[in-house]
Amino acid sequence: MNTLILTAALATALVSGPAFAAGLSAADVHAKLRAAGYTQVLELERDDGLWEADVTRADGSFEEVIIDPANGEIFDPRGGRALLDAGQILALAGKAGFSQIQSFERDGATWQLEARNARNQRVEVRMSGHDGRVLSSKRDGWWD
Repeated sequence: MNTLILTAALATALVSGPAFAAGLSAADVHAKLRAAGYTQVLELERDDGLWEADVTRADGSFEEVIIDPANGEIFDPRGGRALLDAGQILALAGKAGFSQIQSFERDGATWQLEARNARNQRVEVRMSGHDGRVLSSKRDGWWD
């Protein structure tokens, strides 16, 4: 009986996918990108809690875009929305409790930072390039 329950639980876990699959599924993201006018989705993967897609536009241009799995927001550097500069991002990162920023760089319409959080833990942070909100933050122990 216990073997049957364990087998059923394992089968459910395998079918439902990995634990990070909360939010939009890959099929949802494909549909969202198509609805936004992208003609092809060449690659789609989950990285640091966000979706990353290599897409082609109707004019044939190619871009990597980031998609927030919680609300489907597409971060496209050529999407026509204003982007914050480095100084604005650093100020917002400080207000969000990040300090000792070791590195930061713009990645399309997002910014990636390596910093310390309010608990003094080393973290990798991804922030919106449009409004500076934190999209993801994960502990990072590789740099000292």
